[in-house]
Amino acid sequence: MAIVRPVETESTSHRRFSTHSPVDERIIGEFDVTTAAEVELAVDRARQAQIDWAARSFPERRQVMQAALAILMDRQEEFVDRIVAETGRSRMETTMMEIFAACDSLNFFGERAQSILCERSIDMHLFRLFKRARLVYQPLGVVGVITPWNGPFILALNPTVQALMAGNAVIVKPSEITPDCGRLVEELFTAAGAPNGLVQVITGDGETGAALIESGVNKISFTGSVATGKRVAEACGRNLIACTLELGGKDPAIICADADLDRAVGGTVFGCMMNGGQFCSGVERVYVVAEIAEAFIERVANKVATLKLGHEGDYDIGPFISAAQIDIVESHVNDAVNKGAKVLVGGKRSDLGPYFFEPTLIVDVTHEMSVMTEETFGPVLPIMIVSDEEEAIRMANDTQYGLAATVWTKDKDKGVKIARRLDAGSVILNDSSVTYGALELPFGGMKSSGLGRVNGEDGLRGYCRSQPILINRFNQAEEFVWYPYTEAKRQRLKKAIHWLWGTPFRWLMK
Repeated sequence: MAIVRPVETESTSHRRFSTHSPVDERIIGEFDVTTAAEVELAVDRARQAQIDWAARSFPERRQVMQAALAILMDRQEEFVDRIVAETGRSRMETTMMEIFAACDSLNFFGERAQSILCERSIDMHLFRLFKRARLVYQPLGVVGVITPWNGPFILALNPTVQALMAGNAVIVKPSEITPDCGRLVEELFTAAGAPNGLVQVITGDGETGAALIESGVNKISFTGSVATGKRVAEACGRNLIACTLELGGKDPAIICADADLDRAVGGTVFGCMMNGGQFCSGVERVYVVAEIAEAFIERVANKVATLKLGHEGDYDIGPFISAAQIDIVESHVNDAVNKGAKVLVGGKRSDLGPYFFEPTLIVDVTHEMSVMTEETFGPVLPIMIVSDEEEAIRMANDTQYGLAATVWTKDKDKGVKIARRLDAGSVILNDSSVTYGALELPFGGMKSSGLGRVNGEDGLRGYCRSQPILINRFNQAEEFVWYPYTEAKRQRLKKAIHWLWGTPFRWLMK
């Protein structure tokens, strides 16, 4: 939805908005803003549903995921239709980003959650002779999932799947720009047989999101801007609830002198332009070593020039999903040009409509330009020539962000060494834009790019509280360190300290 407009209503209790296509501005739908009182009622319903859900076994929860997967595969064209209506993306990109990824999430976490979250024995060191230990993963309760407009279905569904498999109830608050994509998540799980109230969607703007945080939920999973993320973190801190923040990025690509140029060109352009550049871990800036820069830039220019901007049939890049974003992108391009950068391809709005921007390639850029330091979030690829890989690493780390990065080199050992030096939550060698889709691995940022992790064992366990349970092996009457305290006891304790850590028996304490 490129445009969200307030709608006059006779209701005194609800604000109302209309949503409009980013392609031609036609009205697509209307929605009421969920009030704070209604949010609290939704949380109450979710908490009641969660009690029964948490009591279900992992195989029983998995059955709901399998049912949702079957429904999504069967109704994928309907889902694509509704997502495309709100985003203007191509059907190919929507199927890849939203449907394919959603199917994988439902299957992966449905199958893997039990092995990751099952109760387990823990080997003890100090107490091994006297106690046994168990570690139990318990659900948090009700999880609030606040999602953005750039991946409106998958970024709502993926955390919901993980929270559900961990035994929680979920309330999704989608962006006001793409409310129907959020509704798809509730509709999918309802059709799959999830208990009433287990997955709910509330609609509205920032006011609704704030009400969700204040409503008594047990965790917030937030994906969005740095500025909003900081406010979410403050509110969660004040309420002493857990939060995961997946925020913005200014992800660098380093093109080494020994890179496979054809693959580096194709992957870098794809990594930048996918979803019209509206992708948090997409390529936002490129550092190419001087000795191959001319050949690399020439091939990138040729590739970018072939990309098709459109909204019908087969096309590569659609309109901006958010009306406000095109102004940000245009300002970044203009700032770069005014400071000496050169546009080789694109650089301006298209006559296809008010929210279309040409795929753009910019060179002669510096870190004095916003296009190299601020999140652009559009189909703009700025390339900076560096003297060597050391300079590339320094420039890549010269940022407030730290979400993801890519390194292009034929020497994989060298690539790994470079990756370890980058301030990035994840790094990929010789590919782009797949880190979020690697569900085995934790995904998240450092610096201003966020807190916590989604996906992988870390992400799934983040929807639980870990509870250790210690069990005495013997039923002795009392423990040595219990009252009363005596000097004799202290002397025995001193001898134990020496025996445990001052003799060859120290290995027992490992």
